Amino acid sequence: MGVKGFVEGGLASIVAGCSTHPLDLIKVRMQLQGETHVPNPAVQTFRPALAFQTTTTTASSAIHMPPPPPAAAARVGPVATGIRIFQTEGVAALFSGVSATVLRQTLYSTTRMGLYDILKQKWTDKETKTMPLSSKIVAGLIAGGIGAAVGNPADVAMVRMQADGRLPLSQRRNYTSVIDAITRMTKQEGVTSLWRGSSLTVNRAMLVTASQLASYDQIKEMILEKGLMKDGLGTHVAASFSAGFVAAVASNPVDVIKTRVMNMKVEPGQKPPYTGAMDCAIKTVKAEGPMALYKGFIPTISRQGPFTVVLFVTLEQIRKLLKDF
Repeated sequence: MGVKGFVEGGLASIVAGCSTHPLDLIKVRMQLQGETHVPNPAVQTFRPALAFQTTTTTASSAIHMPPPPPAAAARVGPVATGIRIFQTEGVAALFSGVSATVLRQTLYSTTRMGLYDILKQKWTDKETKTMPLSSKIVAGLIAGGIGAAVGNPADVAMVRMQADGRLPLSQRRNYTSVIDAITRMTKQEGVTSLWRGSSLTVNRAMLVTASQLASYDQIKEMILEKGLMKDGLGTHVAASFSAGFVAAVASNPVDVIKTRVMNMKVEPGQKPPYTGAMDCAIKTVKAEGPMALYKGFIPTISRQGPFTVVLFVTLEQIRKLLKDF
């Protein structure tokens, strides 16, 4: 039964991750908007989507251009961000880092879904066949933390591959695949770079798993107990979308900091933009205000909602197919 839970959760997560990857990429790009620590700020006076305007200017003229104040930087929404990526980088750019998504879901989500299923079976009351909400939350925290530690290398690679298109052409990493990304990070920055931001990844995963899986089970049970709907597609969609909203609200601040720490470029011999998660959070809030921690929330919920729906609807169908195994 334990292995079966890992297989079911892993397959459902890969399907959900790949189908919502473009939304996740847009979320990452939006979370990096307004970041003050960007490579060569004197050259990159505009965000990459507008970088074509600098190609007609010389280096000397660029020096005389006054840097735009952080507060004046225009913010673009998820739709505009998606259109801009499509126009400047092509439709394939919306799937940048999808190989890392597959690996991440294989490592992280397979682990967390499988462990949660095992804990759920052990902690469910044999007579009432119910599990207290507090136990569901604890199970989610444990499963999410362990899963994140296992999948962090793929998470770092995914963030970098998704964010690469916003850099000037001369500074892009141009990873060809998740394996290439992990190999080059190991050679150029050391093995420890694969676990950069791991504390944030673990914290975020604990919040997401606890809120997502626990709330899905709890809401689904409430719907069935009150007789609002029968156990079918409608119940699964309603419970999963609600779970996605709860997970997005709980995890977005940590997700913003995680994205920035993982994406920062550390030049040899130079001080890194952020010394850690707390330093990144403080600098972000000082430079952009507290609401910067909810930057990218619309694409987060736009992605988290469909992801959670696809995840649990697919999971329920896979369980039906494998119920006799």
